[in-house]
Amino acid sequence: MLIVIKSLIFGAFVAGGFLLGGRYGYDLWGAGAGLLLGLVALSSDRIFQNVKLGRFIGAFVGLLFGLLFSKLVLIPLKPVVANKFNTLSFALNALFGYGGLLVGARRGKNLTMSGILRLFKGQAMESDLKLLDTSVIIDGRIADVCETGFIEGTFIIPQFILQELQHVADSSDPLRRARGRRGLDILHKIQKMSNITVKISEEDFPHIKEVDAKLVALAKMIDAKVLTNDYNLNKVAELQGVTVLNINELANSLKPVVLPGESMRVFILKEGKEHNQGVAYLDDGTMVVVENGRRFIGKNINVTVTSVLQTTAGRMIFSRPKDEHDREELKLQRG
Repeated sequence: MLIVIKSLIFGAFVAGGFLLGGRYGYDLWGAGAGLLLGLVALSSDRIFQNVKLGRFIGAFVGLLFGLLFSKLVLIPLKPVVANKFNTLSFALNALFGYGGLLVGARRGKNLTMSGILRLFKGQAMESDLKLLDTSVIIDGRIADVCETGFIEGTFIIPQFILQELQHVADSSDPLRRARGRRGLDILHKIQKMSNITVKISEEDFPHIKEVDAKLVALAKMIDAKVLTNDYNLNKVAELQGVTVLNINELANSLKPVVLPGESMRVFILKEGKEHNQGVAYLDDGTMVVVENGRRFIGKNINVTVTSVLQTTAGRMIFSRPKDEHDREELKLQRG
């Protein structure tokens, strides 16, 4: 049926072009123009399928403002360039119209359907929206980050996230129950902060079962960022074009930079995996592997960093006891 309709539309364009061109003695040229316009009309559905509504509206508004600005520029120039006014008018309309179209399309790319509806209802567009998932709420570090003032804006807590948090808090497992109650306490703490606005969203997606998938769908709908420390959610959201703020990545980026040759004092806590190794931890949780450090278990010693390894799980520092490292360096200097 769709093929028949498209064929009729295409035929109407060709016939209309042929008849219109025939009035002026250019029937073949008219048919050719109708053929071209018909092809453009038939392919327009594919073109518009790949164009976001926000980008299209932004481009349209930008084009209008560009043409309006061109008219304002032409008003004082009309008496000066009366002979070439039409040429100048065409050039300026093309320049400012095309420029406005490009700027509008770029600015409107993040305009969503919900945002457009809010504009038509007279509601202000909210920006800097952040969606919190269950893991980042239970983790609790988000409250500490908010207190420092590095993160501000509007936090959106979906109703389905609250339900999942409540389910965890009501668990028969004491550990899960404690984690759920901690998450609820963290939410209350964030609500009291002056630089953060917390809103509960009633939006739900009954056809989507998984909570993470619902969270990504809601983020796309309201053009929000997702705050999480879930690695899998992070990857899924990024694949769908949703901006993710990962607390674990933030924590790793804030760990102090240690270079080979630097010295530090550490407490050897336990034995390492390899022979004669000792393991210590910095205050931020970074593991420090000390070669020949097994004999110092339970003691504080000075070590010298030999190398630093960055992994997906975090940073590992390899070192040797400072006295031992200094002796090796002295031997090398003496030859």
